[in-house]
Amino acid sequence: MHVSKYGLFAILSTIALTSCRSSKPPEQPVKEAAATVTDRSPFRIYVTNEVSGDLTIIGSDGYKVLATVSLGKRPRGIHPSPDGKTIYVALSGSPIAGPDVDESTLPPPDKSADGIGVFDVAQNKVSRILKAGSDPENFDVSKDGKQIYVSNEDDSAVSIIDTASGNIVKTLKMGAQPEGVQVTPDGKYVWVTSEETATISVLDPVAGTIIKTFKVGHRPRNVAFLPDGSRAYINAENDGTVVLVDARHYRTIKTISLGKPGIIKPMDVLLSRDATKLYVSTGRGHKVFTVDTGSNQVVGSVEVGARPWGIALSPDDRILYSANGPSNDVSVLDLATNAVVQKIAAGKGPWGVLVLAR
Repeated sequence: MHVSKYGLFAILSTIALTSCRSSKPPEQPVKEAAATVTDRSPFRIYVTNEVSGDLTIIGSDGYKVLATVSLGKRPRGIHPSPDGKTIYVALSGSPIAGPDVDESTLPPPDKSADGIGVFDVAQNKVSRILKAGSDPENFDVSKDGKQIYVSNEDDSAVSIIDTASGNIVKTLKMGAQPEGVQVTPDGKYVWVTSEETATISVLDPVAGTIIKTFKVGHRPRNVAFLPDGSRAYINAENDGTVVLVDARHYRTIKTISLGKPGIIKPMDVLLSRDATKLYVSTGRGHKVFTVDTGSNQVVGSVEVGARPWGIALSPDDRILYSANGPSNDVSVLDLATNAVVQKIAAGKGPWGVLVLAR
């Protein structure tokens, strides 16, 4: 068979291209809006969508959706690297359950989908997937960015990941249904909440051991530390409360009631940068509450949407963003007026929100 030099060049080029592609992880499809090219937003909002398995990227200038990037199954927890060049996202192949779902009818978990997705902010794509143990839901990143601490919900464990190698260096057992993970302000310890056992486990990552376990409320989910690390706020979902804890002596100082248990269900806790205000999303309670940290009293609340879950603040602390799962949108809450000024369509089942300055 005769092949022209141009035909031979095309064949060799195709072989070379195929070989290069096979040596790299498959790129995630990206749907780009035209606004991406001319976007002048001072910061962007990144939203993990648990049901549709993607990341919605929103520009702060006009709140336009700039891109939707496929991530994998059940993206939930989302945190940046210390330099802001990378976004990490928890992915899980465990099927979505809920209070109204018969778990015996669910398909088996797809463990091959479990991991921490590494999203390159500049390239707008997932570059690799880190091993993260079984059913990762939430996590935090060490102050130097060298390790990630992951809650493995269905394995009652916390995994320590080396970000350079992408491998798990240690896994420690702890209370059932771990979820929230928070590194202390000094970077020395990691607190992990366990929903089912109503406990906090304190991890010493250098020693690789759990040094303390203590009780706090019913179904604790997340932790927010004061900047000096002396105190921590922990939401107790089933009590409708936030618990203020002495973070050095591991004891409860005060319990702050937000509303009727079962109706008001605290999900996420977030401190303003000056630590004078604590914001709490309440899931089925539809509201975000504001607590004054000087008096530790509720000073306001506002209905933001259906099941507000993850929350984040703008860099100037003037706007709060909440991910509203059932309504597939993000609320824009003006904190000066305590009013929702806009809602932005996201993917299906928004879960986590992250704000990054550009």
